Amino acid sequence: MPTAAEQLVYVVDDDQGMLDSTVWLLESVGLKAVPFTNGRDFLDACDASRNACVLLDVRMPGMGGLNVQEEMRARGLDLPVIFVSGHADVPIVVRAFKAGAHDFIEKPYNEQLLLDSVQQALSRIDARRSGSSGHAELQARLDSLTPRERDVLLPLVRGYTNREVAEQLQISVKTVDLYRARVMKRMQAERLPDLVGMLIAAGLVDPLKLR
Repeated sequence: MPTAAEQLVYVVDDDQGMLDSTVWLLESVGLKAVPFTNGRDFLDACDASRNACVLLDVRMPGMGGLNVQEEMRARGLDLPVIFVSGHADVPIVVRAFKAGAHDFIEKPYNEQLLLDSVQQALSRIDARRSGSSGHAELQARLDSLTPRERDVLLPLVRGYTNREVAEQLQISVKTVDLYRARVMKRMQAERLPDLVGMLIAAGLVDPLKLR
């Protein structure tokens, strides 16, 4: 396993204050952080051979985060991408995960949540190189859901509100809230973007048919 000193995090954010605080946070736990205020400078400097991940802001002037992600794929820069955004609406989250994002974190972010996600992304590189996969674990979580929990899960991930789900299933909104909480716990998901990524990875949801 690489040491913390060998692990690198590229941080791309046009907000200088957010950029500085994120770099400070990462360096406080011994990670090397390389900051960029725009996507093009990052793309020119990115070294995909490093044990690295990318923290990428979604909304930036000129080249936005999703465009940077697309250009990374075009250039063969195969590094885990963690998006950060103050606007985590379902279509953006879906597009990010469909293109292979590792995670999607809403601003203002919880510091420990961000650090955990970064460490998971860096570990994922080693897992990918050793050929291991989390698909079996994901399938086990899905198999633990009851049929009714699945009924609630799928429309939520597709972008429907709790009220719309309640109308579709002819149950109360309070019941949907209950099922939603149980689904999040069984799937070990803290946020809706986590569920979106899981179901796309499992092939249960077609990203093109989401709202």
